[in-house]
Amino acid sequence: MSLLVEKVAFKGWNNNLRLTNGRIELIVTQDVGPRIIRCGFVKERNLMAEFADQMGKSGEKEWRIRGGHRLWLAPEDRKDTYELDNSPVEVRSLVGGIKTVQPISKVNGVQKTMEIRMADKKDVISITHILTNRGRKAVPLAPWALTVMAPGGTCIIPLPGKITHAERLTHNQNWSLWGYTDFSDGRWTLGSRYLLFRQDAKKGPGKLGIAHREGWVGYQLDNYLFVKNFDWVEGAQYADGGVNFETFSNELMLEVETLGPLITLKPGKSVKHVETWQLFKNVPKVKTEAEADKVARKFVR
Repeated sequence: MSLLVEKVAFKGWNNNLRLTNGRIELIVTQDVGPRIIRCGFVKERNLMAEFADQMGKSGEKEWRIRGGHRLWLAPEDRKDTYELDNSPVEVRSLVGGIKTVQPISKVNGVQKTMEIRMADKKDVISITHILTNRGRKAVPLAPWALTVMAPGGTCIIPLPGKITHAERLTHNQNWSLWGYTDFSDGRWTLGSRYLLFRQDAKKGPGKLGIAHREGWVGYQLDNYLFVKNFDWVEGAQYADGGVNFETFSNELMLEVETLGPLITLKPGKSVKHVETWQLFKNVPKVKTEAEADKVARKFVR
């Protein structure tokens, strides 16, 4: 089946676009955004979180997380980052997908765009996140792509391969921790080759950032596996202590986040940040890093 794009209603919003290749599907909102609100296999569960009290609504005076996948500006700032995204967006056709364009920001003059493409014969999705400075002043920023995953799953984070002390005397990893992160709370498995971070309905906020060079991170939910592929730019400057990957979780969800390099975006210029998603099902359950290694070798590109 070739890619199908059709208008559908979803959870109270009447104006959405559904992209499907017959096996997997996305639903992209038009009444708010830019946002992907659903990602999963056709007629099966949404792998992304949904906040029921916020679905189908728009025009609120305060920012709402809603769920799904969104595009933000880093570093995190209450004024620029949390600017409202609750009004209609423009949607245009692309070869292999669609482009969703937010109105120009009234706060900083930056316009957010997501180019969303889906492969015909593989369960692969490409998301190009674009920030364009339509204002008159340069803006320091980084593109920040955040996917709010449905609760109950585990984030699988590969670590660099081990090397001997004699081989290298300097560090080869950089982590950023937040004041509320607690490695003793039971959600974390700190292994030698992988980190596992489990979403737990009884646990509050926890967050970790990594200068991630391994190229992929996964989220397993039941027997489904969602994988993000993304780049590290050697020599670039990154936000939050130099990290390009972050994960955040609380009682309701877990976020899988990637960041592009920090730049000063001049008027009329754009910056792009690309993620490639893979979807799998009937994946063996991962509880240990040995199991994570088996899954990674079999499923991850």
